[in-house]
Amino acid sequence: MTSAFRKISRVGSLTGGTRWYLSEDCLLAAKRTMYAVEYRRFYLRDLEYIMLWPSRLWLWRVIIPALPLAALGFSLWQWVNSTAGAIFGSVALAWVVLELALGPTAVSRIRTTGASIELPLVKRTRRARKILAKIDVAVRATRGVIEQPSAPAAISSLAPNIQNRSEASATASIAAATQTNGS
Repeated sequence: MTSAFRKISRVGSLTGGTRWYLSEDCLLAAKRTMYAVEYRRFYLRDLEYIMLWPSRLWLWRVIIPALPLAALGFSLWQWVNSTAGAIFGSVALAWVVLELALGPTAVSRIRTTGASIELPLVKRTRRARKILAKIDVAVRATRGVIEQPSAPAAISSLAPNIQNRSEASATASIAAATQTNGS
């Protein structure tokens, strides 16, 4: 028997991590801490938003390991051997280059109709667009949203239709919201 869930993301940590799975109707987070696993299910029809932003403290991942390695490299260069100092200095430089190339770490919040939860969806912000695109496709398929064309065919008829279209879309979004809330 094959599983209906597809793994879309994995965020590791020292004590475990979080794996994200996507199915036709829900998003599943499996948060592992040591030997315990906690599952959180987010139904796509109840999903209000997923917000990702760069962590304010991501530069500390660059600074904290690089400074001691660089200081050790400098002191080894001065007092012991220039080769040993060059090795530790190179490791510090490689660490800085790697962290800056990978980009900022991400913090995420998932809001459903019942709760707002902060769980790591991606480790770095550069992967966020890819993961959010997969989730967006699944949400649109679940809710049955059909994309409208981005530009009207006739430019001359644009002005009279703007107000009617915005009123119709507002009415449609209110109707959709009341249907998903069960009212």
